[in-house]
Amino acid sequence: MDGNDDGPDDGDELTIRVIAMPADTNPAGDIFGGWLVSQMDLAASTTAAQCARGRCATVAIDELRFHRPVAVGDEVSIYTRLLKVGRTSMTIGVTAWRRVRHTRQVQKVTQARFVFVALDGDGRPRPVDQPPDAAPVAP
Repeated sequence: MDGNDDGPDDGDELTIRVIAMPADTNPAGDIFGGWLVSQMDLAASTTAAQCARGRCATVAIDELRFHRPVAVGDEVSIYTRLLKVGRTSMTIGVTAWRRVRHTRQVQKVTQARFVFVALDGDGRPRPVDQPPDAAPVAP
C-alpha cells in the first residue's frame, strides 16, 4: 500500500469495480471523498465477511490517504488484502485506483486500513474462527 502508480500490489484482490457518476460529485465537480470511502468500506466488508464467515462491522479506518481526485466517468477499482486477523477483529488493506475512461493508465487515488469485528447473531463480538451460529466460547 505505498504511493506508487505501478498498479495494484501482488496479492491484492479486485473486490469492486464501479464507474464514478455525476451524482457522486462534490461542489467542485470532483467525486466526493465520502462516496469513495463508502465504496472502500463495501469492498473491505466483503473481505471481512468472507474471512469471518458471517456478519461484521467496521470499527475503525486508519491511515486514510487521498492521493488524487477522481473524475466523473473514471473507472474506480477497489482492491483489498487481509492484513491481520485477531481474536475478534480483522484488518483489511484497501486501495482505490482510477482508470481514466478510454485509456489504460491507472493511478492510485486512495488507500486506508479498515478494521472490522466479527459479530454474532445478537450483534456482539465473536471469535473470527467461530461460526456465527455456534455457541459462544467463554473468554
